[in-house]
Amino acid sequence: MTVLHLARVGDEERLLPMLRACHTELGWQTEDWALREALMPLLEGAPHGAIYIAGPTRAPIGYAAISFGWSLAAGGLSADLDEIWVRPAIRTRGIGGDLLLTLPRALAEAGLKRLRVTAPSTNHPLARLARTGGFRAAADSLTYWRNF
Repeated sequence: MTVLHLARVGDEERLLPMLRACHTELGWQTEDWALREALMPLLEGAPHGAIYIAGPTRAPIGYAAISFGWSLAAGGLSADLDEIWVRPAIRTRGIGGDLLLTLPRALAEAGLKRLRVTAPSTNHPLARLARTGGFRAAADSLTYWRNF
């Protein structure tokens, strides 16, 4: 089982290279100042989200970023998996699956009612991990978003 720990101030220098690598893989043009600006409130304990680091504290192997919200349909606290990333050299070893099994259990103990995972397509690796982890696809829905 992959060890997870909640990221805090002081973890940013271990997290930033992984965030950059994830965003580069996704083709996102994210500036370092913008990553740091988005990251620091979470590390300082903002209630809107959290980042969990996977693996040993000194040599992390990945991370999962969660955004919190409230859902009437879910009956309370809900969350979206904003990002999940595992170092490419150790992918296909079950670490992503561990993250999607361990994280919901820990969050449910803290009162989370639903964790939503959005994948780009049904055959995307994240969709396969989600299905394996017990997540089910929403019937007849699409995700829309708008940046401000």
